Amino acid sequence: MTPSPDSERPLRADAARNRDRIVEAAVADFAEHGLEVPLEDVAQHAGVGIATLYRRFPSRDDLVAACFERRVAEYAQAAEDALGAPDGWSGFCAYVERICAMQAADRGLTDVLTRTFPRAQALEDHRQRGFAHLVRLIARAQAEGTLRVDVTTEDIVLLLMANAGVVLGAGDAAPNAWRRFVGLYLDGLRSEGATAVPPPPSPRQVMRAMRRLVPQPGAPRRTS
Repeated sequence: MTPSPDSERPLRADAARNRDRIVEAAVADFAEHGLEVPLEDVAQHAGVGIATLYRRFPSRDDLVAACFERRVAEYAQAAEDALGAPDGWSGFCAYVERICAMQAADRGLTDVLTRTFPRAQALEDHRQRGFAHLVRLIARAQAEGTLRVDVTTEDIVLLLMANAGVVLGAGDAAPNAWRRFVGLYLDGLRSEGATAVPPPPSPRQVMRAMRRLVPQPGAPRRTS
């Protein structure tokens, strides 16, 4: 990520306050509306001009990184913690349930976990760390014979995309619907009674799908 002015020198007290207000407003707006919320709305919510927002955060990725670096680090930590479970299956299930609960609690995080942000290097570093732990988590459960042998990391990305749709579609009308979905999904990943299914998308296809989800300038705003 290109260094922002914030990283080059200490901010004046008023500039620091503006930055904090922008991040606070963005966290709230992203959580409610997703990452495609117009930045003009964020600036208005923060009580600053759009020029001030862009001075602090030259791109949307910079603002996303400031808002979600800690949460994406928690996502990576979830996989690392799961490796400490007494067995592979319980660790795998605990990981899936934890990251899906994180999605359900924060609409913005739902978007972050199913998209790529090449300019937000800190986010991508945490994502890669989480991916490495996930590979080990899957291999452990498969080696003990509890997770079906054809499960891949791409299946977890599909799960996150699908869970995002459940969270969005159910909304406040059925806020716990995602728990049912995740339980059914996990049951389908058990090795016992597994039957043949179509192959997963390739890593390249999944990466292309995640990039397609990144909001484009001028794209229509999605409503909840």
